[in-house]
Amino acid sequence: QKRLFHILTAFITTFAAISYFAMAMGDGISLQHTSVKESHKHVPDTTKDVYREVYWARYVDWSVTTPLLLLDLAFLAGLSGANILVAIVADIIMILTGLFAAYGGNDSAKWGYYTIACIAYLVVVYQLAVHGRAMAISKDAKTGTFFQAIAGFTLVLWTAYPIIWGIADGSHNINVDAEIVSYAILDVLAKPVFGFWLLFTHDAMPDSQVSLDGFWAHGLGKEGGIRVGDDDEGA
Repeated sequence: QKRLFHILTAFITTFAAISYFAMAMGDGISLQHTSVKESHKHVPDTTKDVYREVYWARYVDWSVTTPLLLLDLAFLAGLSGANILVAIVADIIMILTGLFAAYGGNDSAKWGYYTIACIAYLVVVYQLAVHGRAMAISKDAKTGTFFQAIAGFTLVLWTAYPIIWGIADGSHNINVDAEIVSYAILDVLAKPVFGFWLLFTHDAMPDSQVSLDGFWAHGLGKEGGIRVGDDDEGA
């Protein structure tokens, strides 16, 4: 055991901290331009140019940290490699299409990407709520109960992200400042709070410790290593 959850959680908070530092320094931000046509009864229609800040550093952060969060939950539940791969690929699709939606040049493109992102998110939910829950319950009662609590907490928070996106970047019903505050609150809950909860609770559950032998724990040993240029005996 090499403190797997500690390492993953440290990576998550480190990447998130770097992202927020970049945004605080004015980096990782660009302007997204949209032309809005306004119709009038007694005068010709007019077009208004709308510029809104897009914090693309946030999407870079999410593309790295959310797969790591999924790994935390997947290892806790004991998900198979196939289920983990499906969940992570769906998660990356969700984040990338969310970024494309933020830069969508028109409503059709924007909401089209948003729809794809939501479908991908449902795949992630299915992997955790169905396969993850079943695997965690099959391990032992404590692990099953804890997984349902922390995975439910995570999914509730993750569901709030597309809602905020819809009323912020999507429909422009709230300003950028309110968007920043909303995402910051969610990120604090979804990353450091999640991490502390996972580590403190999991450390008190010795029966649920994850042990990854082989390369993760011991590196590449002589046995089973790849040899290049060695002749076969008797050749």
